[in-house]
Amino acid sequence: MDNLSLVQSVFSKRRCSGLFHRILLPANNRGMNTHYSVYTRFLFAIIMLALSVSPFMAQDSLPARAYTLREVVHMARHRSPDAVSARHAYNSALWNYRSYRADYLPNVTLTSSPYFNKTTDYVTLPDGSESYAKYNNLKTDLTLNIKQNLHLTGGSFTLSGFVRRLDLLGRHTTTYNVQPLMLTYQQSLFGYNSLKWSRRTEPVRYRVARKNYSEAMELVSAQASSYFFSLAAAQTNMSIAEGNFAEADTLYNFALARYNIGTITENEILQLEVNRLSAETELLNARISLDEATDRLRSYLNITEDMRIMVNVDEDIPQINVEVGDAMALARENNPELESLLLQRLEGESNLARARADRGLKADVYLRVGLSQTGEEFRTSFHNLLDEQYVSLSLSLPIFDWGKGRGQVERARSNLKLVETNINRSEIEFEQRVSKVVKQFNLQWRRVDIARRTKATAAHRYEVARKLYIMGRSTVLHLNDAMNEKDTAFRAYVASLATYWDLYYTLRSLTRYDFERNRLIEELVMD
Repeated sequence: MDNLSLVQSVFSKRRCSGLFHRILLPANNRGMNTHYSVYTRFLFAIIMLALSVSPFMAQDSLPARAYTLREVVHMARHRSPDAVSARHAYNSALWNYRSYRADYLPNVTLTSSPYFNKTTDYVTLPDGSESYAKYNNLKTDLTLNIKQNLHLTGGSFTLSGFVRRLDLLGRHTTTYNVQPLMLTYQQSLFGYNSLKWSRRTEPVRYRVARKNYSEAMELVSAQASSYFFSLAAAQTNMSIAEGNFAEADTLYNFALARYNIGTITENEILQLEVNRLSAETELLNARISLDEATDRLRSYLNITEDMRIMVNVDEDIPQINVEVGDAMALARENNPELESLLLQRLEGESNLARARADRGLKADVYLRVGLSQTGEEFRTSFHNLLDEQYVSLSLSLPIFDWGKGRGQVERARSNLKLVETNINRSEIEFEQRVSKVVKQFNLQWRRVDIARRTKATAAHRYEVARKLYIMGRSTVLHLNDAMNEKDTAFRAYVASLATYWDLYYTLRSLTRYDFERNRLIEELVMD
């Protein structure tokens, strides 16, 4: 039976027991005036029934779409905001890694800065006096640089060449200055070697990003599973509430007839009426919860179509047994958390090396050798090239800095010790978490099986209790207990399925491994 038919049947029963009972029965049984005709009362009852059902018909008239868990997970991994954010974060890390790789490759640049100058300015003459001179010239240039960084030393080689042309427009003369070959090397002798440390930290950072992306997608799956079973639980509660209301209404009408002939007490009929009112309240609450769960799943999956969303719970779950040792080895190799801890240690060591370099002697070396020449023509400017040599050395030694350098070193050393302490504790907690999840997952399949059998037994017990009550061989309290146990068993079964899939995706996120297909998850995500 679909939702529309079920709601109509529920409200039909409610109106029959409520409005129909109070309007259609003879007046001598109700203690009411008899000036209304039977036809008028019947028409009024039909109108009230239509008004009650119409909101549900408007909602249930929309086209319905039922999703399985795998469909929801697939959609979430492509359309959810968390998946989109994970992809953007990975792309950012990918381009950052490519930028790091580019620092170790030759960098070729072509530059030019021409200018035109027509001004009057003062100049210093050879005898020391000053005078004003007019400038009217055009200068153009073209420079080619090829730079290569060296991570072993932290220095860099630059191979360059340039051509410059100077036109004195007032004198109508042109000169050229060429430097076809120039080799430059610059090096910090005792400074912080950022290239060496980047070579150690950036590959780890990129591995963390790849593993984080894979883990994020599994967390997206886990979140989608949570929303899926939240809606499944709401659907279950709605089905239970509809069934309980229909059952409470039927039992109340049945008991009312028995009460009229004096076979049950007033206390029992009042208890059944309370049950019916409570079931009606639960039906309204279940409808609200169902709408909220539907909206959450719709928003997470970015579904814009105007339709009713339903979920189909597959009771056939994979029975997988995972060894703790295997899961621990996979987690150590594939989980981003341990890589993140390694990155923290490397960054702490890098900061300590930087503090030590900044505290001590600093020396920068600059070497340049090459060839150059000038001429009035471009072709003749390459004749008889002259060699150029340039060497510079700059030194800086802090004499007294009031303990600032030492303080920076000690602070960096303390931070490194703190990082190492946190790493040791985090590694222990990580192993405990992996072991706990594996053990819970291995037991959860058994819990689902128990919950399934409990649900079937509780449903059968309720049917027996219902038949016994109708035959007058049981009390309403026993019937209520059986109904509550049935409802609890149904909800517990859905909750056990939700827990199974939550542990399933949590284990996948920790190990980055698909135990159902026996392959790395990254192969599924990154292909």
